[in-house]
Amino acid sequence: MIVYNNGEKTEFKLWQRKLKSLSETNKPKNAMDAIYICNEAMYLNIFKLLKILATLPVSSATNERTFSTLKRIKTYLRNSTSEGRLNGLAMLSINKNDSITPDEVLVELSNKKRRLEFLL
Repeated sequence: MIVYNNGEKTEFKLWQRKLKSLSETNKPKNAMDAIYICNEAMYLNIFKLLKILATLPVSSATNERTFSTLKRIKTYLRNSTSEGRLNGLAMLSINKNDSITPDEVLVELSNKKRRLEFLL
């Protein structure tokens, strides 16, 4: 059970009154619209709650897809794969719609320091 003090109750009632006084075309359709019409100085707690509401993810589908991809990559045979390689494989799988040319890979690899010098 949430316990409110009188200031929060009054602030909430004022916010409700403000929303009721708005015309149908000016009423907020989502949290971002409500933030734009909310006066932070007057409705401090409402403004904070609206900011939290606006930043909450709508769904967790992206996170779930990422973990599913990681599960497919890290199979039983690849349990000994290093973290750096696993991160690289995960990024490639997650961003599979981005095209990477072999030349870009060669340039990236050639810029890394090697433990052993290649002698030709």
